[in-house]
Amino acid sequence: MARSLIGISSYLEDSARWGVWETPAALLPVGYHRHVQRAGGLAALLPPDAGPGAATAAVARVDGLVIAGGPDVDPARYGAARDPRTGPPAAARDAWELALIEAALAAGLPLLGICRGMQLLNVALGGTLRQHLDGHQGRPGSFVDHEVTPVPGSLLAGLLSPTPLAVPTHHHQAVAVLGAGLTATAHAADGSVEALELPTAESFVLGVQWHPEASDDPRLLSALVMAAAGGRSHGPGS
Repeated sequence: MARSLIGISSYLEDSARWGVWETPAALLPVGYHRHVQRAGGLAALLPPDAGPGAATAAVARVDGLVIAGGPDVDPARYGAARDPRTGPPAAARDAWELALIEAALAAGLPLLGICRGMQLLNVALGGTLRQHLDGHQGRPGSFVDHEVTPVPGSLLAGLLSPTPLAVPTHHHQAVAVLGAGLTATAHAADGSVEALELPTAESFVLGVQWHPEASDDPRLLSALVMAAAGGRSHGPGS
């Protein structure tokens, strides 16, 4: 059987440095593609593309989609005024990833949203975000473990555990009002939403507020790869 191709949205940075180079770059932490590869999938980075129909074309060529973590979502995307603690907007990335999510949902493509990716899934379906909360963010450039409790009977509980578990986290925003059709399927000790699912979707649609790619636990990305392998094919090379 051909290996599933998993598209992963990527960062777009004005300046990145490696070797003797310092230049604009599309980049992604290695945990994302390594988890996909270890699950038997092929990883493809999907940097922002403003071309007409680009998101629909990208979704037509992959078997599954990961919307990666990253900067704060522009509050204008969910009709809110900017909190002073909200980070600067990433307009190109917001537009691209929202288009990818909408195309994936329309196509029934397996989808996993991670941190910002979960927040964007909520916004794409008409939900809102809480722009600041304390206790979910470690030192800059680091993750902190905190406890989340999956909802019994949910997809997440079946994949991980119906009992509390520690997960790596780094965020200061959270879901406020749920988007249409979404169900909260994990919570932190302070009640904030830590996972979302779309029970009516034809395929795997899951968002988590933490960073599974920063852990040694492969189960969520493995589940996405498995869902992609059982989904539709894409073109003659599939």
